[in-house]
Amino acid sequence: MVVCGDDGLAHRLAAELRGVYGEQVTLVVPPNERTVRPPVVGRARSASAALFDRVVSAAVGTVGRSGTAGQPPGGTGGGRADGEGVLEAAELTEAVLAEAGVARAAALALVYDDDETNIRAALTARRLNPRLRLVLRLYNRRLGQHIEELLDQAAALAAGDDGGPGTAIEASTTVLSDADTAAPALAATAVAGTSRVVQAEGLLLRAVERPLSGDGPGTGAGLTLALLSGGDPAGADGPFGAVEQQPRLLPDDEEVRQAAGRQAVVLEHVSAPAGGEPAAPARRAMTGVPPLGSLFSRRLRWSLAVLVGCVVGLAVALWVVTRIHPLRAFYITLLDLFAIDDPAVREPLGRQLLQLLSAFVGLLLLPVLLAAALEAFGTFRTASALRKPPRGLSGHVVLLGLGKIGTRVLTRLRELNIPVVCVESDPEARGLATARRLRVPVVLGDVTQEGVLEAAQIRRAEALLAVTSSDTTNLEAVLYARTVRPDLRVVLRLYDDDFATAVYRTLRTAYPQALTRSRSVTHLAAPAFAGAMLGRQVLGAVAVERRVLLFAAVDVDGHPQLEGRTVREAFRAGSWRVLALLGRADTSSSHVLEKGDRVVVAATRRGLAELR
Repeated sequence: MVVCGDDGLAHRLAAELRGVYGEQVTLVVPPNERTVRPPVVGRARSASAALFDRVVSAAVGTVGRSGTAGQPPGGTGGGRADGEGVLEAAELTEAVLAEAGVARAAALALVYDDDETNIRAALTARRLNPRLRLVLRLYNRRLGQHIEELLDQAAALAAGDDGGPGTAIEASTTVLSDADTAAPALAATAVAGTSRVVQAEGLLLRAVERPLSGDGPGTGAGLTLALLSGGDPAGADGPFGAVEQQPRLLPDDEEVRQAAGRQAVVLEHVSAPAGGEPAAPARRAMTGVPPLGSLFSRRLRWSLAVLVGCVVGLAVALWVVTRIHPLRAFYITLLDLFAIDDPAVREPLGRQLLQLLSAFVGLLLLPVLLAAALEAFGTFRTASALRKPPRGLSGHVVLLGLGKIGTRVLTRLRELNIPVVCVESDPEARGLATARRLRVPVVLGDVTQEGVLEAAQIRRAEALLAVTSSDTTNLEAVLYARTVRPDLRVVLRLYDDDFATAVYRTLRTAYPQALTRSRSVTHLAAPAFAGAMLGRQVLGAVAVERRVLLFAAVDVDGHPQLEGRTVREAFRAGSWRVLALLGRADTSSSHVLEKGDRVVVAATRRGLAELR
């Protein structure tokens, strides 16, 4: 397998394929990326790290701009029979792809941060190997759908030309976005009680965190997917050095019974997707048109209400004094109000006084109408400008960073109707247009400088979600926010696993009454990319502290662990559990799985590898 990329996702994906699935991988990176220590996963941490260090050491000094590990620059790469190594390339050209062995590879992942680079390389790779399974990382979802159809059509045409049976079926294209994969987990973590929703083919699965009641493991909806570590999320782990429970994914029935009162992730709901997500908060229409109430200030609205009341009172008084029809009394009052009626010179004294009062109210009404017109015009004129956090705002989420990840998280939070205040240092950030369209308040400034978080009303916020691309910036912002609000719920994005674990445990111990989460976008996204390279359809990922639980669609055919077993029996603790048949929300635990069935499974990374 070949992995091409220019950031941490490429390294983590290569480590995932090697350490979890045991695949032979060639990693293509820019020259300045060769000394970056890759992340490693699971129990293969030490072995994979040592292997990668040896490969990198061998590559340094022998790999040219388009050379391969163990080959001089310009070599053909035929001497690398094991397929393991690192290839440096400033640009992903056809020659580089050929040097990486794309023509002989089973799958190619293009995970560059730039969409155009991935598309161009995918078109070239499809021409070099029509049977190749392609996995692309694209931020533009609409473009990704068209590219996926185009590349699959190209593979089908090439298969027809070659006459190879089954080629069109074997070749496939999958377009994924790390931002789309990670955003739901980040948004759910930032908001207490927000469910983690995974949309399968014809099913919606909702998992929530709650303490176990001790009534048993349950079946179907109500299955315990994971046990959280001791004291989480309250954080009562005791002092440093105390032995704490570790999170347990897919526990067996006995473990669940013994964990009564322990916080757990439970599959609470399985339903058909008709009517939207189950029990989701009402969604607010996300359009660029401001609501009517936002056109006028509260003071101006009160002024208009008082004047309308005066007009009604004058009309009633005129009706009482003159005994004319009420509608005519209201009509004459309006004429007096705008001074377009004849003066009541020969009318009774009461009529004359009412005309004077009406004229006076009319004088007061004119500046109010002018102010309303100017204010409405100003609101429309500044609709494209960034809003500032309103005074008195509370219970909101402060979101740091409006890059690719931050933009997706912002959209997800607004879909859940959660108030958000964004903080961004780059005035040209891609997420500012989204914040402007959704009318979300934004504070422009460096979050590490004093006063920026205060401007975002951090003292009255419900949670802080730090998802900038800088680990130090995220950590500094979280530490400062905790000094302001020790009980603040924080979620920070950190790349390095060891560093993130240390930060997570330290913050949890230092602030036992606050909920702390650390998340890695590549950690959440890499399993989905790896599954796609292996032909697995990973439907979603749920973060369980520093681990990931995957939801995948699996065909029962050819799996002795599944075929001929009931849903209850097709379960291996710590590895996988069958949740439901695709498209059937009422799957019974006694249903026998047969050929032709397609099921949704919850699995660990290693469990998914065992189901290959």
